[in-house]
Amino acid sequence: MKKSSLKTKVWLYLSLFTLVILVGVFILQVMSLGTYYEWRKQSKIKDIAKKVSAAYNTGDYSDILDNLAYQEDICIEITENNEISYSTDSISRGCLFTNSREINDYKLEFMLSNKTSIIYRVINPKFQNKSLIYGLKIDNGVYAFISTSLEPIGSTVTLLKNQLLIIILVVLLIAFLIAYTISKKICKPILNITNTSKKLSEGNYNVVFDSGTDIKEINQLESTLNSAALELSKTEELRRDLLANVSHDLKTPLTLIKANAEMVKDLTYKNKGKRDKNLNTIIEEVDRLNLLVEDILDLSKIQSNAVKLDKETFDLDILIKSIIEKFSILEEDGYKIEYTGFSYNINADKKKIEQVIYNLLNNAINYTGEDKKVYITLKDLENKIRLEVKDTGSGIDLEDINHIWDKYYKVDKKYKRVTHGTGLGLSIVKNILIMHEYKYGVESEKGIGTTFYFEIDK
Repeated sequence: MKKSSLKTKVWLYLSLFTLVILVGVFILQVMSLGTYYEWRKQSKIKDIAKKVSAAYNTGDYSDILDNLAYQEDICIEITENNEISYSTDSISRGCLFTNSREINDYKLEFMLSNKTSIIYRVINPKFQNKSLIYGLKIDNGVYAFISTSLEPIGSTVTLLKNQLLIIILVVLLIAFLIAYTISKKICKPILNITNTSKKLSEGNYNVVFDSGTDIKEINQLESTLNSAALELSKTEELRRDLLANVSHDLKTPLTLIKANAEMVKDLTYKNKGKRDKNLNTIIEEVDRLNLLVEDILDLSKIQSNAVKLDKETFDLDILIKSIIEKFSILEEDGYKIEYTGFSYNINADKKKIEQVIYNLLNNAINYTGEDKKVYITLKDLENKIRLEVKDTGSGIDLEDINHIWDKYYKVDKKYKRVTHGTGLGLSIVKNILIMHEYKYGVESEKGIGTTFYFEIDK
């Protein structure tokens, strides 16, 4: 299919539309005018016949019929017992003449028939023009014949044809110019958007879509594209951060593993204490690498819908306590987890919910305040159960709250190697809670702390 610009198509469609309208007008006004004119004449002559019949019954009708013939430009003839009792003295081209055998035959045929009215199309023998004859039976032996010319319509049609042809040419020329102007006005903002979109596709995410138009649909498109550009910009920034952070998380333990392995090989292989310390560091960093790989794989599977929920009924209170127990080793470093809850059974994927609570606790421990306290609370609300995990850290700015669920999103934008975890925990939490259709969120107040929560319908 041959392609053309939007401006050309709009111009062609508008011009074609105008041409179709003009052709339609030409056909209706010229080609159908004769038929319409004749139909109107027939209707008119029938109405006149009724007036003639009414006037005849008054007795003295000559003056009335004379005025009627003059006003309507027609010829009227009254025949009584085959004799003409009245005839208008008109020289109109529509008048009939009794010396025409053909016309007299029409009249005689009607009077011998049982019809009360009839209409003929005839050629006036005097002027050779088309005429209508309407015959009406007024009374026994009394007939009225009314004739009118159809010929003036011929000259009228010819005049209209010439006039309309000129009008069509002028209107088409004007329509082409107007269509071009309209197409240019409509297409200009779209072309501006297209040019800006090319810049966006080339990786320039700082573009602004502004076509300078007041067309509602184009303004909505601009708004959508500006939102898309903003999100692409954020995604690109997160992608760069993710690459930098994952690279950092990989490089650091690899460097430590290599350094400690070289130390064991070259320096401490004979010193058991130092050798064990180096080997423990290697093991810890390998475990960290393994955790990072597992989190990346888990997140990838969840986001690709490759993971299905394996639901079961279990006591949420018991699960929370078992998770807190895993963090008990941190008490040696001064961390304290305070739990308030009650026994409550839920139906969910136990391993996934355990992962959610573990990640929320781990995140709270990483960002809690100097008092090193973390609070986990199970609340029984009216229609739901709400689990809250709160730290006493510095809090999160309002503009950052909606982004903290993203992979490796950092409030201060300065990467800090997480003490416990991989930086993917909150993103995993979000996706697991979405799978369970649980409402989740975060509330934070600067200088006081942050509370993460999710809710389970009863």
